[in-house]
Amino acid sequence: MTHPEQLPLPLPVREALGREDFFVSSANALAVALVERWEEWPARKMVLCGPKGSGKTHLAHVWARLTGAPIIAAKSLLQADIPALAAAPVCIEDIEAIAGDRPAEEALFHLHNLALAQGHALLLTAGRDPTHWPLVLPDLKSRMMGAQVAHLGAPDDALLTAVMAKLFADRQLMPTPDVLMWLTRNMPRSQAMARAVVAAVDEASLAHRRRVTRALAAEVLAQLTGPSAH
Repeated sequence: MTHPEQLPLPLPVREALGREDFFVSSANALAVALVERWEEWPARKMVLCGPKGSGKTHLAHVWARLTGAPIIAAKSLLQADIPALAAAPVCIEDIEAIAGDRPAEEALFHLHNLALAQGHALLLTAGRDPTHWPLVLPDLKSRMMGAQVAHLGAPDDALLTAVMAKLFADRQLMPTPDVLMWLTRNMPRSQAMARAVVAAVDEASLAHRRRVTRALAAEVLAQLTGPSAH
């Protein structure tokens, strides 16, 4: 990693997705607890929902490591080997993406029934809970409504600061604590924005050969959100 006084180098981004890299706060503590206690899920299935950038994919990877489950995008189910997937716990991401696509919904319905019949667990992710999914298969809709739901909320100060530190570390950057605290206080409160800010700060620091300082962070945030942000 670079030190605060060093100029950054164009090093590859290595996103850490382990449990030790997932930060727990009041915004996500219940969801984390439910994922870790997956063997106690009613009906052996759970829906993990939250806005883009809220940590769904990271927490899905945590669960996959706990269970040995593969992770597959819902849109890929039509090309997937459903019986093979159903032979173990499985995570299906972005269920809303196939709402209204009858063949894809039928593939999910088949996977759901086959996996549960063999005693395996299902984790499903989406932006919203199943009551908002415009599914066209009534039987699939009823199955999804029967799943436990865990919500990931907007990050609080502690979570947003930890996420920012992790995102910078993924890019092998180490801004000083005052930069992180300033960003946390002034940026729009979402993990999606945190990702955008960190990527833009990294790009600007490389393009102009500048250190990651509060001044640079303020310039980048103003470009992303408007000068009123600071």
